[in-house]
Amino acid sequence: MQIYSFSPFGYEGALVTVEVDLRRGIPATDIVGLADGAVKESRERMQAAIRNSGFEYPGERVLISLSPADLKKEGAGFDLPVALGVLGAKAMEDGFSGFIDEPLLVMGELELSGRIRAVKGVHAAVSTAAASGIMRCIVPVQNADEAREIAGVQVYGADSLENAFRAMSDPSFYVARNMENGENMIPPGCINQDGVFFPEIVPGYEFAELKGQKQLVRALQIAAAGGHNLIAMGAPGCGKTMAIQKFPAINPVLTTDEAQSVTRIWSLAGLIKPSEPLIRIPPFRIPHQTASIEGICGGGPTCRPGEISLAHNGVLFLDEAAEFRSSVLQMLRVPLENGTISLSRAGRTTVYPARFQLLMAVNPCPCGNYGSHSKICLCSLKSIDQYWKKFSAPLLDRVDIRVFVENKAEENCEPEERPGLTTTEEIRTGVARAIKAQRKRQGIKNAQLSPQEILDFCALDTEGRKSLDNATLRYGFSPRAIASCLKVARTIADIAGAKDIAKEHMDEAIDFHKLCSTLPPEL
Repeated sequence: MQIYSFSPFGYEGALVTVEVDLRRGIPATDIVGLADGAVKESRERMQAAIRNSGFEYPGERVLISLSPADLKKEGAGFDLPVALGVLGAKAMEDGFSGFIDEPLLVMGELELSGRIRAVKGVHAAVSTAAASGIMRCIVPVQNADEAREIAGVQVYGADSLENAFRAMSDPSFYVARNMENGENMIPPGCINQDGVFFPEIVPGYEFAELKGQKQLVRALQIAAAGGHNLIAMGAPGCGKTMAIQKFPAINPVLTTDEAQSVTRIWSLAGLIKPSEPLIRIPPFRIPHQTASIEGICGGGPTCRPGEISLAHNGVLFLDEAAEFRSSVLQMLRVPLENGTISLSRAGRTTVYPARFQLLMAVNPCPCGNYGSHSKICLCSLKSIDQYWKKFSAPLLDRVDIRVFVENKAEENCEPEERPGLTTTEEIRTGVARAIKAQRKRQGIKNAQLSPQEILDFCALDTEGRKSLDNATLRYGFSPRAIASCLKVARTIADIAGAKDIAKEHMDEAIDFHKLCSTLPPEL
């Protein structure tokens, strides 16, 4: 019998070996192995839980070793493995030899009554254990479904210390999820749109409710289809925030591989719900404007994930983006480029995935009326210039789609009388067509194409090349901006079902990128 637990640190964490030695001496319990306060306190909880569960605590001197010794052990998840280690050592001393002859991963916090409480990081712990060949685990019953999302792992969800101890000698307690047809495990209510799955349309997520914002809706469709970053600017109340908040309705659900990495991050952050053990709906994170660099990028004693990692394979929406601190906005540049964020703490480094899609909504000036045809801007040129200094050219260069939202709401029209409205289902049709084309052609979204893949998949005809060359001269496009235009044009062609990029696709891509070619933008 060998018991392991898990010490989370950043995205990786490490397995911890739990060993117990009973020796003659004055009765006492010692824990060695660089344990923090919560782990040391487990000594008292463990003793009370063992006695209150009907077991006898060893009368000898108890030495509990948590190795590797140089790794700091944190959290209350060591309660259960330590208690089972003590009970196992006591049973073997009394002559019992019927324990399962396999390594066990054990996690759980104990109440004084012997009941087991849920802990965070179970998905990360079980996946790490499985990678090391440990295929049997005991976790709190609340975390059992989360643990079973790892293929092939035998899991027992324990509700009490007594049942957990019984499971150490009875293989029938453990159950593994049947992972056959795992790719088709779609959340209930999801809709199959030509082989691409979308979340169920719920009230408040119907794009037909938007009035007079065809250009913004089109931009959001392209962003969803290709995974492109987007900034929408316009006067207060024009509908940019309301439109972007409907974006999850046109964003396809995650594949199994994508969901596993998202679930691991959310598990480490303690955000997994028992009703949703595997995150299949793309995250949609909306941090507050007062968020710090640590809150956005991650950090703290155990390098907790920040908002950009919690938005991995999903969306990070910065509403009123100009109200965020400039340092926070500039920190987004490297993760947007690399899809990862590196965090360091106390001589240790961890790398979190951070492949998120950035959506921003911003007013064009402090008063919000800059560029309006019906209202007067009261801001000075200096204040407008200062306002836009938060958005550096390198940051905006990484935003493929820029759209100015005008306040064109047709307030006096009934919904059925407004022409040109696009429903969520109609938008999904184009998104699904583009997603299928991308999966078949290159296996990734167009926004993630490498320079070589752009050359391979974004070839232009003579007219399209001429349009791009003229725009480059007129707007001063950088090489990154040219690549953005090519990727957006590829997405527009995919939505249209076209094999090749035509001139009209390139012209539309240029129209969506030329805004903000200068700062402040020329509206």
